[in-house]
Amino acid sequence: MTAFFDGLFRWQRRIEAFILAASILFIAGLTMANVVSRSLLGSSLASTEEVSRFLIIVVTFVGLSYGAGQGRHIRMTAFYDMLGLRARKGLRLFITLTTSALLFLLASYAIDYVLVVRRLGSVSPVLQVPLYWFYAPAPIGLFLAGIQYALAAVRNFRSPGVYLAYDVEDVYLSEEHEAERAL
Repeated sequence: MTAFFDGLFRWQRRIEAFILAASILFIAGLTMANVVSRSLLGSSLASTEEVSRFLIIVVTFVGLSYGAGQGRHIRMTAFYDMLGLRARKGLRLFITLTTSALLFLLASYAIDYVLVVRRLGSVSPVLQVPLYWFYAPAPIGLFLAGIQYALAAVRNFRSPGVYLAYDVEDVYLSEEHEAERAL
């Protein structure tokens, strides 16, 4: 079963990294093309703003999942740092499970929103692309982030250490306990 979770995590991380890198490179290329067009031709590319807006939404929501998978999320640790190993592990398990559930709930709300926008039939002004395509990355990114937190919960449940993400151990905690063992 561990091999399944390891494979799922690696697969998801690769896909997210590719999407983020491609989106950021495309935004950079589009911006440079727009500058060249404006400088040489005297006019901007009309679709630059719409495509950039879409890609920023992609980067935001896929980046949420990628950051969660890297253990790079904001943490408030004042109370957490005062706890012992067992309590920290329990709290981390609770945090990852509730965060995962909340992200899945938000993903369902985002799906509802995307479906409403789809029913309205709105299109973007320049490209005439259905607007729900612009918002579709939100539920996908929220769902993927929910998976990341669920994987972290599985890792915390099945492994002896305390993990911030599926493969990111709480290093501060490990260093602290190594110091305690040395005394």
